[in-house]
Amino acid sequence: MAPTLLPKVSIGSSTFSRMPLLERRKYHKLGTLSCMSLIVNKMIGTGIFSTPAIIFQYCQGNVGLYLFLWLVGGIIIFSGLVIFLEFALNLPFTNGGEKNYLLRVFRKPKGLMGCIYSFQMVLLGFSSGNAFAFGKYVLFAVNGEEIKEEEWSVKIIGVLCISFCIFLHIKFPNQGTSLFNLLGVFKIFILVLIIAIGLLVSVDIIKLPTTVDNFSNLFESTTKKDNNYYSISVALLEIIYSFKGWENANYVLSEVSDPYHVLTIAAPSAVVITTILYFLVIISYLIVIPKQELLDSGVLVAGIFFNKVFGESITSRILPIIISSSNLGNVMVVSFAHAHVNQELARNNYLPFSKYFEDINNSLLLHWFITVIIMVAPPSSEIYEFVVNLYIYPGTWINLLITIGLIYLHLNSRGEKWGKHNTGNGLETNSANNSIYDDNDNLILQLNDDSYTEFDSLISVENDNDTSKFSAPIICIVIFLFSNIFLAVFPFFPPPSDSSSSQSIIPYWCFPVVGTSVLLSGVAWFYIRRWFHTWRYDKYKIGEPNVKYEDDYSTN
Repeated sequence: MAPTLLPKVSIGSSTFSRMPLLERRKYHKLGTLSCMSLIVNKMIGTGIFSTPAIIFQYCQGNVGLYLFLWLVGGIIIFSGLVIFLEFALNLPFTNGGEKNYLLRVFRKPKGLMGCIYSFQMVLLGFSSGNAFAFGKYVLFAVNGEEIKEEEWSVKIIGVLCISFCIFLHIKFPNQGTSLFNLLGVFKIFILVLIIAIGLLVSVDIIKLPTTVDNFSNLFESTTKKDNNYYSISVALLEIIYSFKGWENANYVLSEVSDPYHVLTIAAPSAVVITTILYFLVIISYLIVIPKQELLDSGVLVAGIFFNKVFGESITSRILPIIISSSNLGNVMVVSFAHAHVNQELARNNYLPFSKYFEDINNSLLLHWFITVIIMVAPPSSEIYEFVVNLYIYPGTWINLLITIGLIYLHLNSRGEKWGKHNTGNGLETNSANNSIYDDNDNLILQLNDDSYTEFDSLISVENDNDTSKFSAPIICIVIFLFSNIFLAVFPFFPPPSDSSSSQSIIPYWCFPVVGTSVLLSGVAWFYIRRWFHTWRYDKYKIGEPNVKYEDDYSTN
């Protein structure tokens, strides 16, 4: 549920990530199918196995609303994808994703958006939810049922899970990469199996001990409480968490063979396929699990599903182990990817003690530390829901800024030279100043002396082929804009006093306040970072006296 790893190449991924941009172009590896796999495998994380019951609770057991929100979530994600595609295809094909888009639009003060984005990625890019879900499914497989008194055992297993992943990435990085690629297969297998079982139950080929009828009164709630804006907004946040990873290919554009052709096919196809799979899985849950049990199943909804079908058999124990293996693979992917993101941000001096975190092992340990703190600190009974909301919420503000930025670019397309995609052909390096020009000698990217850092003055590369222009439809921009306003604002409004959210141990306002505070911390860091680096050098003689920042090299 985060930026992905670089593809494995013959020269080694660590060397590859440090290569000059133009040298990377010779090692393009990702075609259409590879990009689809990259997106689908990242989107299908632990969310679809763990959040459906929590979302159903926010819908008050209303099946019609439940299904509708999953469809709305898919539409929101697809709209966001189209917006991200416009940015990707109108800028030089470099890695970075949202960071590049924010820096392109909000160029003054230079570097402010880079600091905000960095604090979000580092402080809130944790693996706590996935590690906690791993612990839940391991104990469920051992006990055959959920034992709520063992929440601290779940946390301990979760800490061991993230510790194992970090150890593997530090000591045996190649084996770690191979292992999470293998574990990724389990996720798709489990989804297809759940859909197949739901189909067989619906046609009475598989008989259940008790009849389940969740579709007779679609819009009837199981409680007397009315649905409210708070519960709907949080339910949508949980759904979007399940889809996290749709933007994955945007982070690795330098490694895509033909970005315009590949992205316009692979990314929409991957999102549509995953949305269909998710919707069929949700229907399968409703076919097999009675409403009340679905409301009470919590993180273990997939485990309860298999128990209802196979009973207390060895099969119902083995399948949760497979799901936990999927969770382990997701923790490995996210920890690897986020550590590399931390490293790249440190190289551009967006972080405190950046010199220290330029070492990938130190960036891995930073990810471990934040993951453990977030997993251990909250009350056990509500940790998963809080962690998921805290992880996904700040992204709504980032998405909102990106969408507003795209509207600005559309309204000022001529002055901003916006509107035609980058073909990426004929790029050459000017050895005198390490700048990249197109065929018409227009500057499109300027590099520092090491020739590997991307910068904030990215502009569109104009060409004469009007048919190649890619622009997000206005309907997608409107949907993504207002959906993110809704998701960003309404969690601050208190839920009704009789709702479960108002009676929670963790206050309803906690995750939006913490998430927003982290973004504001990035603003504070932007204004003190130059003083901090100068003071640190003067006092301890650590680092460089005149630290260079990514935004120092930008052009006007």
